[in-house]
Amino acid sequence: MVKRLPALSLPGLLPLALLSPLAHAADTPVLNNGSTAWMITAAVLVLFMCLPGLALFYGGLVRAKNMLSLFTQCFGVAGLVGVLWVIYGYSMVVDTTGMVDGQVTFNSFVGGLSRAFLAGMTADSLVGDIPEGVFVTFQMTFAIITPALIAGAFAERMKFSAALLFMAAWFTLVYAPIAHMVWGGAGALMHNWGTLDYAGGTAVHINAGVAALAASLMLGRRKGYPHEPMPAHNLSLTMTGAAMLWVGWFGFNIGSGGTLNGTAGVVMLNTQLGACAGILGWMFTEWFKVGKPSALGLASGALAGLVGITPACAYVGVGGALAIGLLCGVFCYLSIALLKRHFSYDDTLDVFGLHGIGGIIGALLTGVFCVPSLGGYVPNVTIAGQLMAQIKGVGFTFVYCFVVSWVVLKVIKAVIGLRAHASVEELGLDMGEHNERAYNH
Repeated sequence: MVKRLPALSLPGLLPLALLSPLAHAADTPVLNNGSTAWMITAAVLVLFMCLPGLALFYGGLVRAKNMLSLFTQCFGVAGLVGVLWVIYGYSMVVDTTGMVDGQVTFNSFVGGLSRAFLAGMTADSLVGDIPEGVFVTFQMTFAIITPALIAGAFAERMKFSAALLFMAAWFTLVYAPIAHMVWGGAGALMHNWGTLDYAGGTAVHINAGVAALAASLMLGRRKGYPHEPMPAHNLSLTMTGAAMLWVGWFGFNIGSGGTLNGTAGVVMLNTQLGACAGILGWMFTEWFKVGKPSALGLASGALAGLVGITPACAYVGVGGALAIGLLCGVFCYLSIALLKRHFSYDDTLDVFGLHGIGGIIGALLTGVFCVPSLGGYVPNVTIAGQLMAQIKGVGFTFVYCFVVSWVVLKVIKAVIGLRAHASVEELGLDMGEHNERAYNH
């Protein structure tokens, strides 16, 4: 017998359930083999984004002496967050106890613990038309990659112990509550506001980008930055990692619908167009500013476009996807080339510049291009009204994430310290923290 679960939500199904039949499938749950096979694939693709995609992308950008430290952090957060997700994180995101549509209660901000340790799940449990175990695993991959993104900001200078403690606390106090507010369904804070976020513009990218900014400011600049040259040690690895992220992003965005239907085709096309337009936006801006386009710039442009299209991919038409990708490519480049230099903060691998700025642009422009008059797929909304809902979602995410991240970092700094010893930083985190080298000559 199929066990029917309380109303749970996938990314992308919440603001406008009419875009996906999954909401209606909950009335008569029947296992869909095609959707199940796809969601298993999507979960693997999102994990592939983190390991090895993100690890390679980040690892190639740092100096050779810190290459393995990025891999250890990505593997460490995968193990840690994967376990915490099952113990309490899943429940904090999906538990709808105490929520009332249109009303703000405590549970509008965070779910309860009735599903801790996956209580009530059986082999027959379905979420929509897929097994709950598949749903749990897919959502877990989102929970893993989001804090892993932050590691690029404090690369080359944070202690591994402090990084793990920060990731665990940040997942608990920031990621899980924000994910619930965005994707928790009727009665969740941003659902009440009408904020649109199909696959993670707020919960993933702005969240990680803002935490990265807080960590950069709290830790301070690397020894020698910005006066000493610190070039990427292996751009071939970085380009390979970026390509893996691009491929995996289809699982990230299309999988957020939870099933296979016409919307999946829209999401796939828009995801691809966002990346392509992002490449052009970054490339031509860099070409104009410095006279030459760079390989890293083209890869970064693709990722900027992918970040920007993530919240919008099911809600906008091809014109909106092209505009969002192009603008993210342009302004993410400018934020790194000008904003970072002006304020002189050391976000090592430009997590805020890519994910924070790209996420903000994408989330706001979702409110513009989602309207039918501009080719969007969201009926009965106005640009002014939807843009205001997007501004509220972006603003709340930014402030909440920065404040809580700052407090968490401050506490860890007082208890065990954040930064590696100067001698370890000079030697490199690979040897100083892990007694290993990426390359033995």
